[in-house]
Formats: sequence, structure tokens, C-alpha cells
Amino acid sequence: MTVLQEMNMQPYTSIAHLHARTGLPKATLVRILQTLEGLGYVENDPRLGGYQVSALVGSLSSGFHKEPMVVEAGRPWAVAITRKYQWPVSISLLDRDAVVVRFSTVPDSSMSPFHKTVNMRLALLTRGMGLAYLAFTPKEEFDLIIEILRRSQDPEDSLAHNPARLNQLIEKVRQRGYASRVRHVEPRNSNTIAVPIMNDAGRVVASLGLTYFTAAFSEAEACERYVAVLKSTSAEITRDLTRIRNSFI
Repeated sequence: MTVLQEMNMQPYTSIAHLHARTGLPKATLVRILQTLEGLGYVENDPRLGGYQVSALVGSLSSGFHKEPMVVEAGRPWAVAITRKYQWPVSISLLDRDAVVVRFSTVPDSSMSPFHKTVNMRLALLTRGMGLAYLAFTPKEEFDLIIEILRRSQDPEDSLAHNPARLNQLIEKVRQRGYASRVRHVEPRNSNTIAVPIMNDAGRVVASLGLTYFTAAFSEAEACERYVAVLKSTSAEITRDLTRIRNSFI
């Protein structure tokens, strides 16, 4: 249980990290992890360099944060997109005033602009992944987030002080059903197209994004190629998320 508790604190963890945190011998940790993996409580993802808890851990404790179930539901779909189109795909979750990448296929992509994106924080008002989440939040949550962003000193949050421009941008994302990175932010040699991932109640729980080099094609061409793919994938993730959650009822 100590191992599971420590793992539940991190999106991914290694044997070396667990050894340092728990004091257990590495050989013992390997056996524990193999047992937990066999029982379905732990998953080993060598591409991302470590282990993570599965949604099944939710059956052990009501304190388990269930939103990562969307990562479990979305992982195979994200990998499938990258295998077909080569570009890296990420899944991000809200973390107070930003979204944080919780899964990425960067290790599977031969054309990724980044070496690593897991745990990367992305602004809500300028990044495709952030806008795709923010635009579809309920009004009460949206207003609270904007109030938090108004107190920020980060230049990427400055749009929170311009309600007219902000509302125009958010409405554009809602109408299109997807978002892309605002053009003036770095890096300019790449762009990300992102869509929301909903639960079965129609509430946004994550965002799904595909990143490409701008030298490959224009934003319009990228949207023509990949928006429909991302939207249909998001719908499949919603169905799988519902199935995973229902398995614990």
C-alpha cells in the first residue's frame, strides 16, 4: 500500500524514485510492481520511463482522483493517431490556472518538435490545449478560472483583462469545436490543434491535441487534415471513459 500511495502522487514513477522515497530494496520493488501489474493496479509504460497507477486503484480508495481515468481511456487512441500520422498527440488536464500534459506520444513520434512534454504546463488563453479545455467549461467554472488568471503576472494570461477580445476568442473556439495555439506565442515553428474530451454527462474533463511543424503545412491545411480525426477520437475516448467508470459501479 505504501508503494501505491507514493505512485498515486506522481503521473509516472520509476523504481529508482520509489526506492528513494520508500527505502525498500529495488529487487523488492520490482516484485511488488510485477504483482500489482498482474492484478491490474499498475501499468508499466517504458516509452515514458516508468510506472503509473491504473483506474482500478479507484476501487481501493475513494480518495483516488478519478480524472486520470481519461488518460487511461485516451492512451491507446493517442498512440493510434501518432502511428498513422506520425505527429505527437497529447492529453492534458486542468490544474488550477493551466492545463498540464498527462500523457504524450512524443516517444512514439519521429517528427516531434519536443523531446518531452509530460508535466508541461500550458496556458489556458494562448495554447491550443488550454483553449480547447477552457472554452467548454461551465460558466461558473469559466468565470472562476478567469478571475484567477486576472491575478497572474504571466503575459500569456493577459487576455483575461480584455473581456471583449477574450469572449470573441472563446466563442470562436466553441463554434469551431477546436482550438489552436495563438500565433504570437513561442515556439513559432510548430502549432497544436486541440479538441475537448467530454465525459458522458457532457462536461469537459481533458483536452486532446496534435502538434505539427508549421513548415509542413498551413494551419488551414492542418485543420482540414486533422480536426475531424481529433473530434472522432475524442468521441471514442468518451465512450471508453464511460465504460471504464461503469466497470467500478
